[in-house]
Amino acid sequence: MDTQQNTALTRALAEVPGPLPTSGVIHIAIPHTDRFTVVGNHLAQHPDLSCTAVGIAVRIQSLPQGIEIGIKALAARCREGEKRIATALRELEAFGYLQRVRDRLPSGRVITRTVFCNQPTALLRPRRPAAPQHPAAPAPRPAPAGAPAEVPTSAPTRAQAPTSAPAPAPAQVPTSTPPPAPTSPPEPDTPAPPHVPPPPFLAAHPAPLFVPLVPPPTAPKPPPAPLPRPDELTPELDRAATAFLSDLRRHTPQLTLSEHDVRQLVPGVAAWLERAAHPDAIRRALTTDLPHPLRHPAKLLKHRLTALLPPPLPGSQDLAVPARPRITVTPFQTCDDCDRAFRSPTPGHCRDCREHRARRGEATRTAA
Repeated sequence: MDTQQNTALTRALAEVPGPLPTSGVIHIAIPHTDRFTVVGNHLAQHPDLSCTAVGIAVRIQSLPQGIEIGIKALAARCREGEKRIATALRELEAFGYLQRVRDRLPSGRVITRTVFCNQPTALLRPRRPAAPQHPAAPAPRPAPAGAPAEVPTSAPTRAQAPTSAPAPAPAQVPTSTPPPAPTSPPEPDTPAPPHVPPPPFLAAHPAPLFVPLVPPPTAPKPPPAPLPRPDELTPELDRAATAFLSDLRRHTPQLTLSEHDVRQLVPGVAAWLERAAHPDAIRRALTTDLPHPLRHPAKLLKHRLTALLPPPLPGSQDLAVPARPRITVTPFQTCDDCDRAFRSPTPGHCRDCREHRARRGEATRTAA
């Protein structure tokens, strides 16, 4: 008696078509009859707009024409501050939903008009030309004297049916053929309206095409990943995996499996054991944070054995630290003439002494 049941909600849930999902939102769609605004999913699920910008856009779209929607006016209507409202208006302006256009009145005064478009991408599409109006049927030309009166080709309606005596017989047609009536020149086709380019503010900031983040319920689902299998199912691995699965109900009663389920899941546990996974680690991965109530334990174990499969252990060569490249250091040597230190693999003279010796040898050869 302490928990009250909402009978109206229970009755509404019973009227929802199809089975109710076990998780996620459940929509109860009651049609509106008055005071409602149609909002497109391209705005409600826009991937690049913040929730504040989407809410401000819906609030602006629901207001009547001519209402002030400046920052201070919206701050007086909403609970958000002026900074958040200004940021949301800049987002809407960047994606083309909100535009500010300067216009000149006939009196010469320049004003700024705030324009909100519920579908910015529709403005970028070429407009369809208006359907051409059919010209009125030309008035019947007067018949020449002595010619019979023209009778309309369409059958008379019930209201036009004669109720009196039949009409008198038409006059005799003269033998001479009347001259043909001049044909009127063909009327020119209605010219199509010229293509109007999009406004510059929409061309500079084109709104991106809407990409739904959540696929529709009727979208095909990808096939589930197969259960992992060991490279070689040896009898030792098969026996250890079977014993592990049969022992799960001792630790977690919810994971009581049938013999058929055990035989189906043995390759997955064997793949874990082949990768040197400890049985306690496998048990923790399979039994931690179980859903309540657990309706299909075998499906849950299959999913966790597939999704949480650890990688193979690396070998000793993979764990070895790579050797650093050996740097060869040229040792210091002492010059035999000036006792200056210099780097060289072999002892001898420094560069200055070598150059001095070379110049002295050239001078000696020149003097000789």
